[in-house]
Amino acid sequence: MNSLGEAARAVLLTADPHAKRRAARELARAWRRGDLAHRCDVAMPDQPAWPEYPQLLPPNRMPSRRKGGSERGRIAMLHALAHIEFVAIDLAVDLVGRFGGEFPRAFVDDWIGVAADEAMHFALLDRRLRTLGSHYGALPAHAGLWEAAQETSDDALARLAIVPMVLEARGLDVTPAMITRFEGAGDTVSAAILRRIYRDEIRHVSAGTDWFNWACDEQGFARTLTWQSLVKSRFRGGLKPPFNDSARHDAGLTQEYYAVVAS
Repeated sequence: MNSLGEAARAVLLTADPHAKRRAARELARAWRRGDLAHRCDVAMPDQPAWPEYPQLLPPNRMPSRRKGGSERGRIAMLHALAHIEFVAIDLAVDLVGRFGGEFPRAFVDDWIGVAADEAMHFALLDRRLRTLGSHYGALPAHAGLWEAAQETSDDALARLAIVPMVLEARGLDVTPAMITRFEGAGDTVSAAILRRIYRDEIRHVSAGTDWFNWACDEQGFARTLTWQSLVKSRFRGGLKPPFNDSARHDAGLTQEYYAVVAS
């Protein structure tokens, strides 16, 4: 029987975006069928395989995006979101393959499901880009999204603190305004896709918070103080308001975690 680690590594080393999307969903199906042993016995790559395009640029070289009023601006925004979802597939799979052996099977159940969600989100966004005459890879993309994985490759608690509880939680803060902009431009199809992603991301942040809390309890750590310490030491950017306190609360990420460290 193949191991969970072997299957996760194979997904990470798949470069073609559509093949990676399919591989992530097949990983989820294989795990649910019981075809994979709960062993994380192979090393995860430091860097996943990615396609030649999009061209990846540092944040200070990324072209500025308009707020979504024009079709060109909406395409740029959808492309940026597609890249986030593409990298999110690897973030979820790496979390499982790197740290899944440290947690109960329910942890793998949750994060395998997240990986499948991210693959579906990417497919929806790429399909929408094609409908609008573009595609994933047509525009430059942010090069720094994998940095959080590199900074937390040694510590499951740090990974959970930064990726779902900071980066995905930021998506909860900004997505409602994006939905409003797309609706204001009459692009109800894109708005509906973002609304679907937003609902799923609340569940993802909830999974991150729940498993972070579980790991803290197992090790006898104070939950909020540990999270705050990890964010200060492992996250290069500050936490900037405004925050979507309601959605964060629904995900279990209450203000006692982030209010103290917000800049």
